[in-house]
Amino acid sequence: MRIVDAQVHLWASGAPSGHHRQVAAFTAQELLAEMAAAGVDAAVIHPPSWDPGGNEVAVAAVQAHPGRFAILGQFPPDAPESRARIEHWRDRPGMRGLRWALTQPHQRDWLEDGTMDWVWPAAERLGLPVATLAWRFLPAFASIAERHPRLRLIIDHLGWVRPAQDAAALETMPALLDIARRCPNVAVKATGAPAYSTAPYPFRNIHDPLHRLYDAFGPDRFFWGTDITRMPCSYRQCVTLFTEELPWLAGAELAQVMGQGVCDWIGWPAG
Repeated sequence: MRIVDAQVHLWASGAPSGHHRQVAAFTAQELLAEMAAAGVDAAVIHPPSWDPGGNEVAVAAVQAHPGRFAILGQFPPDAPESRARIEHWRDRPGMRGLRWALTQPHQRDWLEDGTMDWVWPAAERLGLPVATLAWRFLPAFASIAERHPRLRLIIDHLGWVRPAQDAAALETMPALLDIARRCPNVAVKATGAPAYSTAPYPFRNIHDPLHRLYDAFGPDRFFWGTDITRMPCSYRQCVTLFTEELPWLAGAELAQVMGQGVCDWIGWPAG
């Protein structure tokens, strides 16, 4: 089974946000060493918002390590030149789509003030999947998905409430289950799962909500991953939480969740 992490960050500058490792840089070589120890074969890089050169860091990793990395990159959608830039987005090595966290103060109104309106039809036309940290605006996200049925969208980090934990993190579950039913063009990344629990490994209090989301989205729209630089456990434990601790996930469905699904969704023939 080929294991592909649906979300990692690399950076060479900036101040990491939130609970990410507070280090000046996190390199492809460092990540690959951790992946090797955990049994992870490949990963999708999400250039972080705190590094203005994040796209270039990710492209360099792709070029140095063919087949190991793909990228969901970003550009400022409020910049006029971005409308031309998106037309050739996949020309850059490893670029498979787009991702915005939309957590910076200047980004939080982009869905309401029209800043992002041009992105959705352009990405749909070009076949570019788009991922966002959508838990704050799930109804709006569902509306975007319904208006653009050929646009492949991805909800980051299970769509649960960040930075809440345990039961408080699950307040978005009704909206997520509704999106799973209504919007076949929306997938969810099961990234960062351990950070939502205050329990020790194997974080048993999130097993049932994970199962409910998996049942709603199915193995083709439910992607394992880590966001490893802010996880409260080892990389290997992030893997075994899914491969050894969830008895309802096995066989071909496990292989789909652990890597093949995200590769299919973003059009990346990894390996």
